[in-house]
Amino acid sequence: MSALHAGLDFGTTNSTLGLCGAAGAPRLLALEGEHRTIPSALFFSLEDGRTYFGRAAVHEYVDGAEGRFMRALKSILGTKLMGETTLVGRERLSFEALIGRFLAHLKGQLDAAAGAPVERAVFGRPVRFVDEDDAADRRAEGELASAARAQGFSHVEFQFEPVAAALYHESTITEERLALVVDIGGGTSDFTVVRLSPERAKRLDRRDDLLASTGVHVGGTDFDRLLNIAKMQPLLGLGSESADGKRRMPVWYFNDLATWHRVNLLYTPKIVRDAEDMVREAAEPEKLKRLVHVLRHRSGHRIAGAVEAAKIRLTDEPETAIRLAEPELTLEAPVARAEFEAAVAELVERIGGAIEAALETAGVAAEAIETVILTGGGAQVPAVFQAATGRFPGAEIARSDAFGSVGLGLAIDAARRFR
Repeated sequence: MSALHAGLDFGTTNSTLGLCGAAGAPRLLALEGEHRTIPSALFFSLEDGRTYFGRAAVHEYVDGAEGRFMRALKSILGTKLMGETTLVGRERLSFEALIGRFLAHLKGQLDAAAGAPVERAVFGRPVRFVDEDDAADRRAEGELASAARAQGFSHVEFQFEPVAAALYHESTITEERLALVVDIGGGTSDFTVVRLSPERAKRLDRRDDLLASTGVHVGGTDFDRLLNIAKMQPLLGLGSESADGKRRMPVWYFNDLATWHRVNLLYTPKIVRDAEDMVREAAEPEKLKRLVHVLRHRSGHRIAGAVEAAKIRLTDEPETAIRLAEPELTLEAPVARAEFEAAVAELVERIGGAIEAALETAGVAAEAIETVILTGGGAQVPAVFQAATGRFPGAEIARSDAFGSVGLGLAIDAARRFR
């Protein structure tokens, strides 16, 4: 049995692996070269038959290699899609098996680093995989546990991701603090009110210190989706009318094309034929011709990647442009931060509501919060940052490791549980 204890943060957008010895400080395992995060992405190449992971998967897809690209698989947990299969090359695979492929890749690196098979791990999970459906939420955790066990993790336990981030922050403080953890991930946002201190950190049972945890199914990919729908999908025909002016083009094609985990479902001969029919019927056929190109050349994730990159730039820039250029297709849409914030206002409002619910459940006023711990890439979005911190003017704002604090905290938790 390995002397290293593992915490695995399988994220919608990125994943990390934390390691902790019995008495040592936690660290993140380098997963791609020196990178300690890995995009939660797979590419099944039809050219060389290999499966690529992380940045290598993204590179193969963006470079135009023939194959199947998949990302944001965590978003499928607990949904009806988990009961379906999808064609990958000549093989039909379940979505649990696809998640398993990614976990197997991480476990191979974990075992190599530990020098022995690692059979026990603490996995992170959002407070809510699925909003307002307890059965689906339980099912999602079970599906992730099943995928992990199939890859050799015989003992799987779970910890809420914001709690893990709090455990990591707790290892850095010298006095007791009442904290709110704001974890804005790729697919979910979680909020935890917790008491932290060096003394409390020694306890194995922290239930009395956790005053409230709430979650909402809103994350970075949702921000991407709404920006995509607002700025890029109209270039492909969203909102266009038929030539006779009697109806608009069906919207579900465009909604799915803007949703990371549904893009691949559009790449079928039937949907391409449907799009070709819309070209003949449309008042703006040139836009629908672009849609046909995107479907034929499987460019949907490249558009989504361009949208995501523009969203990130808007963190520091008041305006930018979303650009995609490939043979026979060029798309460009200018976007100002104010436009982006208008497009995602409903998401920011839901985040603010979930924070208020956490405070209400904990029975504490906003003025009582002494530290706000921010983690997750989505917390960098200015509108989200304001929603998360604006109601706590007297609190210390702790910008935790945006992508690594959950994995580090899970490793700390694993060392406590398994020692």
